[in-house]
This record gives sequence, structure tokens and C-alpha cells, in this order.
Amino acid sequence: MNWPTLRGSPPDIIAHRGASGLMPEHTLAGYALALSQGADIIEPDLVPSRDGVLFARHEPGLARSTDIAMCPEFSNRLRDGDWQSIDLDADEIDTLRALQPFPGRSADQDRRHAIPRFEHILRWAGQAAAERGAPVLLYPEIKHPSRLAALGHDPVPRFIESVSRLPTGVEVWVQCFEPEPLRQVFEATGLPCCLLLDADSDWQAAIERHGGWLFSLGVSKRLLSGDDGQSRDPPSRGVVALAHRAGLRVDVWTFRDDAIAPGFASIADELIAAMRLGVDGLFCDFPKTGLAARARAGLCSG
Repeated sequence: MNWPTLRGSPPDIIAHRGASGLMPEHTLAGYALALSQGADIIEPDLVPSRDGVLFARHEPGLARSTDIAMCPEFSNRLRDGDWQSIDLDADEIDTLRALQPFPGRSADQDRRHAIPRFEHILRWAGQAAAERGAPVLLYPEIKHPSRLAALGHDPVPRFIESVSRLPTGVEVWVQCFEPEPLRQVFEATGLPCCLLLDADSDWQAAIERHGGWLFSLGVSKRLLSGDDGQSRDPPSRGVVALAHRAGLRVDVWTFRDDAIAPGFASIADELIAAMRLGVDGLFCDFPKTGLAARARAGLCSG
């Protein structure tokens, strides 16, 4: 099948925070499960500790996805109802354990897994690449770099340093919602960079201003949808078409088995509709579901 992606290859299934539908998000076990299921890309989010070590968490706030509220030794670090990663040193974050933050998902793995440092993720990816005889592609997102930099905890220099020597078999692409820190990473490392865009973003302006150095756009799936929830992307003006015309990938977030978009009978229908628009990657909390939908889409079109 000739897929309508930028390169004509099947779209990538990106394990969003690992196999986060089944495991607590951002754990080495969750990343390993996603890879074993066949995910093409593993996505860590990165936040800094007080002493500048990068950890995989969706946000600097730790209450949502760790057991810090159960640890009395950190009660005096509570600020505005949460504990911030930048208020704990790395060895303190090492003592925390991951929780499943989504209601309705299994909590069986709660408190069984550590919060991984980015250096540990890189090491794990190198070992996994050697064991399977194929590269492992990581797609980290640098979270809130400008706000954190203003607080004296800029994650960008730490990230640049961390990817200066990658383990054999490990590839890295980089995501961020902020173009200036992302451009800084690109100029320092040359790594493929993805500008993330919310549903209300001016994606046409983003392509015009940044398309010359970007590798991809990471867009909300709502940018593909009409008011009725049905996917659309007119060939002359849709985000996928114009990004491809500029030579950019389009990676779309986020597909969840337990949060199907309006207008679709099943998550498979939602995924296949996006694939038929030519998206190049799909961020999935349940990567196995994305892989099954890709196989079905290929069979249906064959």
C-alpha cells in the first residue's frame, strides 16, 4: 500500500508516555511494554529536579502521578496544593514511585516503579537496541522551558548536554511547544525537532516562520476535525497537506481507548480516519490498539 504520509510509509505508532493506558505513565516498564508490543517510537516528557537532573514526568507537579503525598518527609515542600520537581533534589525524586493518574485505569502497578531519570531512559534504550538488534527511537518533550528558566531551572542546557553522546542504537527526536528553546536545541545538536501546536494555534504561521528548520509538527487531533467530529483535511488547505508541502511530518496527539473523540463509533475508526488523512505519527496511550488499527487500515486499502 502507498500510504498518504510524507514518505509514503506506514504511519508511526508513538507510545505516549509509554504504554500508559496499561501502566503508570513514564516508567521504564511502561516503555519496555510498549516496545515489546511493537511501538515504533517511545515518548518521554522531561522536567528538571532542583539540582538540574532531568526526569520523565508529564508536568513538574508530582502529586498527580507519584506517591509523594504518601511520603511525610516531603510534607513541608507542598506549595499551592502540589509538590514541584524543582523543589526536590534528584536523589529525593529517586525515592518516589509512580501512580496511574487516570481514573478508570488499572492501579495494579501503583508504587511498583521508580521515576526514571532521562539518563536511565537513554541507557535502557541502548540496552534494548542491542538486545533486539534494531534502533530504539525516543521522542522526548521538553516541558515548559521558558517558565522553568525564569525560575532558575532551565532544562534546555541540561537536555543538550544529555544528548551529546547517545548510546549505540539510540535515536532521538525532540518536541516542545515553544519554538525559541526548540531552535536552541536544534542549533546546538542538529536533532530532528518537532514544534507542538494546540488546537487554537496558528499552524499556518508556524509553518511559514519555522518550516525551514523544523522536522515535524505535533498537532492536537482537533486540528483534523470539523464541528461534527468527523475528520477532514481538504487537500488545498488542511494542516497535513500544507505541512507535507513544506516537507514536514505531522504527528497527532492523543488517541486513547478510553476517550474516543465525538463522531466515532470506536477508537479504531478514529485512528484509521486520521491515518487516511496522511498523518505520519499517532501518539497512543494504548500503542497495541494503534498497531492493530494500522494493520486494519492497510488491509482495508489493499
